Amino acid sequence: MSDLFQPLPLASDSTGTKRKSTAGASSSKRAKTSQSDPFADTKNAIQMVLASPESFVLPSGDGEYRKLVVSIAQYAKSLEGSVAVAGNGGIAAPPAKTPEQVSAEAERIINQINRGISKLMVWKPSCKTGSAKFALDGVCTDPRVFGRVLGLNDSPNFKTKKYTKEEFENLVGEITKDVRYDRLYLTSGVNVRYDSGTGEFKINGSYGKPVH
Repeated sequence: MSDLFQPLPLASDSTGTKRKSTAGASSSKRAKTSQSDPFADTKNAIQMVLASPESFVLPSGDGEYRKLVVSIAQYAKSLEGSVAVAGNGGIAAPPAKTPEQVSAEAERIINQINRGISKLMVWKPSCKTGSAKFALDGVCTDPRVFGRVLGLNDSPNFKTKKYTKEEFENLVGEITKDVRYDRLYLTSGVNVRYDSGTGEFKINGSYGKPVH
């Protein structure tokens, strides 16, 4: 899977510093660290069963038998998610992933969101009233991963959702930015938009000095 992430400030926030592109380095790194099929053993076991349905050898012991059943269930669940994603807009289905892989990728996106919003929190006069605006754009091509980012067990079933400041920070962690003589915080609810067909997401809200 390839998750590209490029935070883009609003046009009115042109005083901020643009994020440098690291697409080339990221692609090279991903190519070197590509993962093997997490369900290779499970697929082999299924092929053996189908090849000799009357004579295949069952695992010995309850522990091994249970391990096989669980692995087949996880594989079936991953395929179910891939089929659902493939049917959404006719795009290619993402590869099957274990729950651990989905969680790991979600954690990476969460960290990117936290850092990306923090970088967009530059000082401006509207920070004094907690009304400065930010808008973060990114891409997460696997809806299952983005669902996990939002604390869901499946793909998001909405295009737009508003979270309170507390709800959003419970998902991605507290977001602050130290400036020369003060510290900036999120000061409003946060809107999250996600297009499961393209994987594009947009997160926007307000920040500045705490509003009392």
